[in-house]
Amino acid sequence: MKRFILTPRARQDLSDIWDYIAQDNIEAADHVLDALERAMLKLAKHPSVGHWREELADKRHRFFLVYSYLIVYRHETKPLQVIRVLHAARDVWSILGLTPDEL
Repeated sequence: MKRFILTPRARQDLSDIWDYIAQDNIEAADHVLDALERAMLKLAKHPSVGHWREELADKRHRFFLVYSYLIVYRHETKPLQVIRVLHAARDVWSILGLTPDEL
């Protein structure tokens, strides 16, 4: 049984990631999604291994990098809640809907 849950947006992110990578290489897409799932299982066991980014969010959101993807999650929830899975080069702050006033 998984010890994490995916929000609908996180589930869509994973689907989009797989689709994008699979355009060039299905095996690579499978490999990346497997690595992301293993990381989420690790985070469920040890939620404090991720870091929080003061410039992006308050301490409710933690981040964990896998390849070029940030797993955005809430570490205090049980089971662990994965909010989004985003490419690190994207404007994560805007995507999460945060403004400097919320920090």
